[in-house]
Amino acid sequence: MEAPRHDTRGIVDPSGLLSRVRFRRHAPAEPLRRYVEWYWLIDWDLPGPYASHVVPHPAVNLTFQWDEDEGTPYAKLTGVALGLYTRKLTGRGRVCGVKFRPGGFRPHAPGAPVSRWTGRVLAAGEVFPSLTGDTARAVVGPARDEDRVAALDAFLLALLLALPRVPDPRADLAVDLVARVRADRSIRRVDDLARDHGLSVRTLQRLFSAYVGVSPKWCILRYRIHDALEHAGTRTDVDWATLAHELGYADQAHLVRDFTSTVGVTPTTYAQAEREDT
Repeated sequence: MEAPRHDTRGIVDPSGLLSRVRFRRHAPAEPLRRYVEWYWLIDWDLPGPYASHVVPHPAVNLTFQWDEDEGTPYAKLTGVALGLYTRKLTGRGRVCGVKFRPGGFRPHAPGAPVSRWTGRVLAAGEVFPSLTGDTARAVVGPARDEDRVAALDAFLLALLLALPRVPDPRADLAVDLVARVRADRSIRRVDDLARDHGLSVRTLQRLFSAYVGVSPKWCILRYRIHDALEHAGTRTDVDWATLAHELGYADQAHLVRDFTSTVGVTPTTYAQAEREDT
């Protein structure tokens, strides 16, 4: 599987976030890479509060966190967030996160469809009973990234060893299908994706509900918004009508509507704000 990417796709106002925190990505241990995309680490020490915003990927995240205000390290499981995800950062703190590949969480928690966690943030111990406060301290306590990564590897590898070792080809199929949707912008219709892989639309929808947590149409639309967000934040000459066509929208108005409902402002307003910040 590919190494962690270095782009900021999905992060709203990436320059604002990265000027305030230390953000890093690390690859997991080799046996985990089929289903875990990367580990992401953030440390901050802020003079005042800051709200970070993300247009989430169709992925489940397991986070180990320490906030100065909370005192005790803790762990959360965040299912696929349907809207804009906002996290307020204050004082000092750190997060060590596991981003599972879209479609790759189910093998770690095979007892429930991934749609059960969609739109939810809950204590990770509710999903992983073996996860304790000691686990959280082992992950977020060390100063060195290498030690945090080793603690994440140790927890996930032990988790997999404790589960029945039964191959699940449906998980592999789900991972591959979402990866194609992310990489191939010619995929614009759910029925085209289903037909290309010899599946009925209903079978594809059931697979995504069980392994991704959202519908294939939702994934297609979400990656379109990621593309639009990236264009708005990095280019000064965006032709929105042309971009709408390239992303498979019927017209510019549909792109503007989806972008505004997800990010909270129009593409042109967001692009102007990004230029003013740089």
